[in-house]
Amino acid sequence: MSKDAEATRLLLVQAARRRFAFDGYRATTVRDIAADAGVNVALINRYFVSKEGLFRACLDRVVRDLDTEESTTPDLERALRNLIAHVVQSPTDEDSIQLMLLLRSSGDDGADAVRRETLRHYAERLARVVGGEVTDDLLVRGEIALAVVLGMTMLRTSTQVEPLASAEDTVVAGALEDALSGLFAASPSRRGSVGP
Repeated sequence: MSKDAEATRLLLVQAARRRFAFDGYRATTVRDIAADAGVNVALINRYFVSKEGLFRACLDRVVRDLDTEESTTPDLERALRNLIAHVVQSPTDEDSIQLMLLLRSSGDDGADAVRRETLRHYAERLARVVGGEVTDDLLVRGEIALAVVLGMTMLRTSTQVEPLASAEDTVVAGALEDALSGLFAASPSRRGSVGP
């Protein structure tokens, strides 16, 4: 893909993420996205095949940007530190916009299936980094961790609940680390793998 094509593709993903995050999937049209990106609407079909394909590209980027680094050994502290670093950004930050993509119900079966698949993938990845292998227990805990993080993001951004919305990042990060560390440290699969 040429540099121009790659730049156009990136513009479309950025415009789509904002539209999908704030207007929702159903209310967003490909014409809106193309206009926001300043490109011809036909380029959406050229690069993404459809609106759903563009939505998938937006969520793929969420997972790629939020994914923790590959690790050959489980590392709870690093996994949580990476996750928390992404969610304590200011409400106008791109990280928050990406997370909002995972919160908004689309009303479209295809888009909702893509969202569920993305959330499942990320929970599996978190469970793997935390515990080495994906067990049902770690997967449930990974999904609970995502629920905590996404709920906190919603309260800070869309609803702007105080004092959470204006709390210092270090305060939010510390509280999240306490909650998530306790959630994973209590896992039977982690207790079984930790020495006396």
